[in-house]
Amino acid sequence: MNYINKPKALGIILCFAGFLMMTSCISNKRIIYLQKNKNDVALNDDTLIQYNIPVYRLQYNDIVDVQIRTSIPEMNAVFGLKNPDEPNVIGNQSGMLQSGGDAYYMTGYTLNQQGEIKLPFIGKLAVGGLTLEETERKITERLGGYFKKASDENLYVKVKLGGIRFSTFGEFNKPGRYVILQERLTIFEAIANSGDMTTVAKRNKVLLLRQYPEGTKIHVLDLNNRDIIKSPYYFIQPNDQLYAEPMKVRELGAGTTTGQTIQILVTILSAAAVIVGLTK
Repeated sequence: MNYINKPKALGIILCFAGFLMMTSCISNKRIIYLQKNKNDVALNDDTLIQYNIPVYRLQYNDIVDVQIRTSIPEMNAVFGLKNPDEPNVIGNQSGMLQSGGDAYYMTGYTLNQQGEIKLPFIGKLAVGGLTLEETERKITERLGGYFKKASDENLYVKVKLGGIRFSTFGEFNKPGRYVILQERLTIFEAIANSGDMTTVAKRNKVLLLRQYPEGTKIHVLDLNNRDIIKSPYYFIQPNDQLYAEPMKVRELGAGTTTGQTIQILVTILSAAAVIVGLTK
């Protein structure tokens, strides 16, 4: 009959318990956002931080909302436009959003792979690579051929993004695809919409997949560092994707808090006591 070597068995168990203690228990430093950089006084509390906002240019798969109004009733009747005193309501937006729909998908204009949108009466218009203001001017110029009588005072053209679409996946409490009906959205607002990250998410290595006219780039972001506020990636752009990678502690299956780790250790020590008892 083979007997278990008591000292050797206890040594293995204690080594495993020590390894577990070293690899578990996630420190606050790894999960706290926007920590101070002692070497950068520009990021101290109550200091005004200048944003680095890149100029956004329209690209494939963007959805834009185009509003065209004039103060000439007969022209509005011919082109199906709204008079200035009429409200501009886009369906039941709140109902669509609550049901997971996209308020502008049916009413907006989507850029195709050639960067074009198709407007009523105007036809196809290449706007890929243009800013919203440049797109407004281009539509106004095209309409000039129809509205000879119209002037800057009675012709109104407004172009805006049909919301900001982004996706989150990985270690988020509510990963998924979101549509936010506003013109500007920070990365922390995007994370908040996804229910924040889980405790085991690597906040110092968040991957941002950003779409550019020539393709997609992957950027690695450190959300633990307050420097992110000065980054060009602080504001979410349409079609951004955020991926949160898990820490090693998830792979090991150890506790993420001190209480959980103590519970695991108690279980291990109880098992060790049983083993010792059986070897007597």
